[in-house]
Amino acid sequence: MKTSLSKGVLGLCLGAMLGCPPAAVADGIRGAGSSAAAPAYRLWADEYLKAGGEALDYDPVGSGAGMARIRQRQVDFGASDVMAPRSELARDGLVMFPTAVSGVVPVVNLRRLGGALKLNGEVLARIFLGEITVWNAAEIAALNPGLALPKDPIRVVCRSDVSGTTHHLADYLSKVSPAWKARFGVVGRPVWPAGFTAVKGSSEVSQAVRNTPGAIGYIDYSYVVEDALTPVQLAAANGRYVAASPVSFRNAVVSSRWFTHGDFSESLTQMPGDGAWPITMGTYAVVPKVAAEPERAVRTLRFFMWAYGHGDALARHAKFAALPEKVQASAFRELSSVTGRNGEPLGMNALVR
Repeated sequence: MKTSLSKGVLGLCLGAMLGCPPAAVADGIRGAGSSAAAPAYRLWADEYLKAGGEALDYDPVGSGAGMARIRQRQVDFGASDVMAPRSELARDGLVMFPTAVSGVVPVVNLRRLGGALKLNGEVLARIFLGEITVWNAAEIAALNPGLALPKDPIRVVCRSDVSGTTHHLADYLSKVSPAWKARFGVVGRPVWPAGFTAVKGSSEVSQAVRNTPGAIGYIDYSYVVEDALTPVQLAAANGRYVAASPVSFRNAVVSSRWFTHGDFSESLTQMPGDGAWPITMGTYAVVPKVAAEPERAVRTLRFFMWAYGHGDALARHAKFAALPEKVQASAFRELSSVTGRNGEPLGMNALVR
């Protein structure tokens, strides 16, 4: 199997261990956080176990709860769709690094349209502000000539919990809609308008949209594919309409500072690259910078190094975009900074058995 990290980034050490994870340990690796990333962690956990690695117990409680658990050292790693500020990571003694790239996708439950629904950022913002309330509104019809738009009311499905998915949607809408920016800004849980259906977690969003005729919601791309949801096409930064896909997510990454400067703090929304999905987002893992239990930390880091090494195939199967090799190299620098209490480099120890 081709691995993107084994050539030039980690060299022979990682190449030697990629196909040979250590023998399983009874209690396994514990993680919690992003519900959007749950499909990827499920797949990675299954494949790692087949390869002889430890079991992974991942609890998709949402990005906010995942960060809370790793700050309290209740899990081996947290998972979040929002990069924490470096000042907070330093304060909490944490290291954060990206694991994969996906996108937030508006999805609808509309029948017999006769084609893909197209929306731009301003119209999408007005829908989520509660200002456009019927599907055949003039603003929507102007973007979709020829579609059979129903007269039905728009039923908005949103997240009730603090959500990385919501954060990235809000970040995008803040860039394209002055009204959204003034009312909500970039937040993980807006005070949604009355009448919206608010549910917890990505799985509940999917279920609510599928069960509600006339619904619109927003969800991670992997759920769009797994649950056969109907995605919306969005106007990209250059005005051309684009569909969500691992290719359009990667187009956003390569036009960002992630790729050019190894700077993961930059948002991936509204990137200028041709064919870039406008609500692209990274998903991240978070671990203690100084490990209280070095053996557990090494096992956790080894799991992520294995996932990076098999990233192309694993991300493709999980409907995510794999990190470009240049971005993986920057992420590995973060991994390698993890130490034990005596300063031993646990990130490097994870490369060898």
